[in-house]
Amino acid sequence: MAATFTVAARLPLRGPARAPSRPAVAAVTRLRSRQERRGLAATGGRGPARVRAETFSGGGGVGRRDPMAPPYNVLITGSTKGIGYALARKFLEAGDNVIICSRSAQKVESVVGDLKEEYGEQHGTVCDVRNGKDVKALVEFARDKLKHIDIWINNAGSNAYTYKPLVETSDEALMEIITTNTLGLMICCREAINMMRNQPRGGHIFNLDGAGSDGRPTPRFAAYGATKRSVVHLTKSLQAELQMNEVNNVMVHNLSPGMVTTDLLMSGATTKQAKIFINILAEPPDVVADYLVPNVREIPTKQSMKPTYIRFLTGLKAYSRIFSRLAFGARRNKYVTED
Repeated sequence: MAATFTVAARLPLRGPARAPSRPAVAAVTRLRSRQERRGLAATGGRGPARVRAETFSGGGGVGRRDPMAPPYNVLITGSTKGIGYALARKFLEAGDNVIICSRSAQKVESVVGDLKEEYGEQHGTVCDVRNGKDVKALVEFARDKLKHIDIWINNAGSNAYTYKPLVETSDEALMEIITTNTLGLMICCREAINMMRNQPRGGHIFNLDGAGSDGRPTPRFAAYGATKRSVVHLTKSLQAELQMNEVNNVMVHNLSPGMVTTDLLMSGATTKQAKIFINILAEPPDVVADYLVPNVREIPTKQSMKPTYIRFLTGLKAYSRIFSRLAFGARRNKYVTED
């Protein structure tokens, strides 16, 4: 998108008045344009600069954002179970519109039917995030049903339901984990950005991280931890790319649910250490969603375009729970019976 600014270039003159050279005018114009763009981004789209949203072949440019106001249109990948499903329900409770998607047509049909009974007409489609054509089709489905997407949450992920040392992990499991968690995330981010930068309201993308994202080791699921560690780096890189390409109407954020008692996590509760940490640190999907969704919705409500890292399980909360367990035996056998 190209940006048009009304800028008056004024240069201090010494001696006889002379018209400034064209290169000098261009330099000052570029400088002031950059300053105004930074001011525009910092104020959430408000300011004296006038911005015209247009597309151009280079793929960059500034987008003028119409103010965002609820209800929001939300798309959540992997939203037929676990934390994705809990997030979808919480957004619906807030009055928003949600696109449900999953690899399984049966699960999509079942979830859409259940949600329809409680919240009215719903929209869902099959999408394998590892397939670029599928994700492009997901974008077209979203445009057809809701016209635009305000909030895109990249939740789809996989551990191939395996908790083994890397040396015992099959090629098939490694490909499942890496293509879903890394390739799929990249494809979804690419298509979400391409969609949102051409929307009058712009949009916000939230990438869910997980175990390993903080750099700590993840024995028995090293591949999964490695892919989740890469989520933070990818998000930061995309934030820099958007700024570099002068796209001010789209922002990418990190969303950290912490340890959630999903099938994926509970299937790994096979050791004493795993059971202890699940009991101490984990929470059910609905509890996590109750915290995350209001914080996600607050960002467009405030017209903020600053990168945000929303964490459910903060370091302080984790250490407090560990201390309570060591000192008072808190949360013993809360979710699984410890040996």
